[in-house]
Amino acid sequence: MNPANPPTPPQPVVLSEVRGGAAWITLNRPDQRNALSAALVNGLDAQLGAAIADPAVRCIVLTGNGPAFCAGADLKSPPGQMIDGRQGVTLADVLAHIQDAPKPVIAAINGAAFAGGLGLVGAADIVVTVDAAPFSFSEVKIGVIPAVISVVCLPKLGLHHGMKLFLTGERFNGSRAVEVGLAHRAVPAEQLAAAVQEEIDAICAAGPVAVAECKKLVRRVPQLTRDEAFRETTAWSARMFLSAEGAEGMAAFREKRKPSWVKS
Repeated sequence: MNPANPPTPPQPVVLSEVRGGAAWITLNRPDQRNALSAALVNGLDAQLGAAIADPAVRCIVLTGNGPAFCAGADLKSPPGQMIDGRQGVTLADVLAHIQDAPKPVIAAINGAAFAGGLGLVGAADIVVTVDAAPFSFSEVKIGVIPAVISVVCLPKLGLHHGMKLFLTGERFNGSRAVEVGLAHRAVPAEQLAAAVQEEIDAICAAGPVAVAECKKLVRRVPQLTRDEAFRETTAWSARMFLSAEGAEGMAAFREKRKPSWVKS
């Protein structure tokens, strides 16, 4: 080995960069179509934690490097395996981390999303996809089932779409993903970054506490009976109107100025 030309260190399997109030977390195994290895899932979980703890971050964007978003679990090194003598993070752990994050998580689907990769789609709060990106719950093709990811995908798909897509493993594109409830927007590839930025800008214009509380609200209300929901939400609304952020937002509205959380 020539000491003047040391080997290039390997790239991290997960990249992260904060830009304009958003932490962009990128799955970075393009040669393996960003398959969910134990190392990648551990890295993703760590970067989620860092983004949540960073006060400069208002929302989190998940995307993939290369032609695929995520091809599913790496069968040679599946999530949850021991790493350096310690139990690895499971796929269920990271999906729960996405859903429980107090900051919105946007999935920017740059390419193919299959099997376990669709768990990341299901767990995300907002999903923007390339219209031609292929999707598939492909587990049945190898004799297994989309068990863990069903927890986050079925609430979006419902029984009607979930049953057919799980049973057949059929491929569908980003535009169809919008129709069945997995995605919110499908755009041409060259418009993906701009479309995601629109979502980031909308979140950054809203009160950060209100955004976090809205995320809790959407998860909580379906778990309640009607009367429980009315009781909880009445008290919840009162707390928000009496909060410092609520007072600032209403004052800014009256005074026709931007609230303090909006950067000029």
